[in-house]
Amino acid sequence: MSKLWQKNGNIAASVEQFTIGKDPAMDMYLAAHDVMGSIAHTTMLSEVGLLTPNELKAIKKELIEIYHSIQNGKFELAPGVEDIHSQVEMMLTQKLGDIGKKIHSARSRNDQVLVDIKLFLRAEIMSIAKEVDAFFKVLQQKSEAHKNDLLPGYTHLQLAMPSSFGLWLGAYAESLVDDLTILQSALQVVNKNPLGSAAGYGSSFPINRKRTTELLGFDTLNFNVVYAQMGRGKAERITANALANIADTLAKLSMDACLFMNQNFGFISFPDELTTGSSIMPHKKNPDVFELIRSYCNRIKALPNEIMMMTTNLPSGYHRDLQLLKEHLFPAFKELSHCLSMATLMIAHMQVTPQILQDPKYQYLFSVEEVNKLVNEGMPFRDAYKKVGQSIEDGTYSYSTQIGHTHEGSIGNLCTSQIASQMKLVMDKMELSKIENAIHQLLT
Repeated sequence: MSKLWQKNGNIAASVEQFTIGKDPAMDMYLAAHDVMGSIAHTTMLSEVGLLTPNELKAIKKELIEIYHSIQNGKFELAPGVEDIHSQVEMMLTQKLGDIGKKIHSARSRNDQVLVDIKLFLRAEIMSIAKEVDAFFKVLQQKSEAHKNDLLPGYTHLQLAMPSSFGLWLGAYAESLVDDLTILQSALQVVNKNPLGSAAGYGSSFPINRKRTTELLGFDTLNFNVVYAQMGRGKAERITANALANIADTLAKLSMDACLFMNQNFGFISFPDELTTGSSIMPHKKNPDVFELIRSYCNRIKALPNEIMMMTTNLPSGYHRDLQLLKEHLFPAFKELSHCLSMATLMIAHMQVTPQILQDPKYQYLFSVEEVNKLVNEGMPFRDAYKKVGQSIEDGTYSYSTQIGHTHEGSIGNLCTSQIASQMKLVMDKMELSKIENAIHQLLT
């Protein structure tokens, strides 16, 4: 089958196979977004006189049918078809004849795939944002439920000072606020329209780029057509960085959970159905879910560097190198989504061990509290520090497990509502409903 870009002559089969690579599989991620881009593009072509109203009506009807077939899992690339763009144009031409061949006016496969990727990244960012917000709410609920249950705090993995389950879980909730802030910034970069940049140098057709921006729910344009092409790779890298931040939070939480489940810690436990066993050791309850979350997320953390290296030293303009960026980035969204959903499930069912710090082995956690008591009685801090330190060395140290932390963000004042307000502010800035409404209108 001839290619959209093919003129005359045959292409060596080995060259064709190598250059196409895994793109047909990757294009299935883009299929629905390619159709949406074509609906917006052809709507604009009709409005500037490059398609008649009747041609637009026929094209849009067929495009919406293709969109629904994609959503219903009935769409696939035909054998020998190079990419999603070719498949959609072929299907339209089969149904509508020469009318179907008109949809490529004033665009290139370059800006077509650019807008597909932008729409795909935007949709996936929106989905991940909602999942992060849901996990955030579970962490906050658990934090409040166990704010009075103490557990050891560590520095250098050595006993440090008293902490609480509320403080521990609340820390990860607030970490997600910063992670979502970066994701919201990635959305700002992604949510700019490259359509109309064609092969990177614009078009002599009288197109209306602001109109396709409006139809597709983009915030604004990538105005400079050369930069629109240069933005490929950059948008992916920025998005990968945002995913990596979320992954880093999940990986750290997972490592904590693996430690805290260990019998030598014994701080938390989970229902049997959420853990796995051993083929020979009947007592085992393994933290496989957290171990896999940790590994998946560590792999996602490598993505920004991979994309950075693959785009290093590329000059302006399109290069086939960029095709390969899809292969690890696109599946990463589903992997991160699975990690978020499983972390949400596990934390929602986590059981905590009460009265952990009553065990005498944790007595030195309270040494700072004893120093502070002496300071409150008027002793200089350095003298109080030496006095308590000497009591520990000579075996006369005594302590109380009562603590009284009241400042913002401490054990006794978690500031849960303030952190929730920060998360709501970030979610509101993403304006997800505005984007969803634009796409709904486009497909109506």
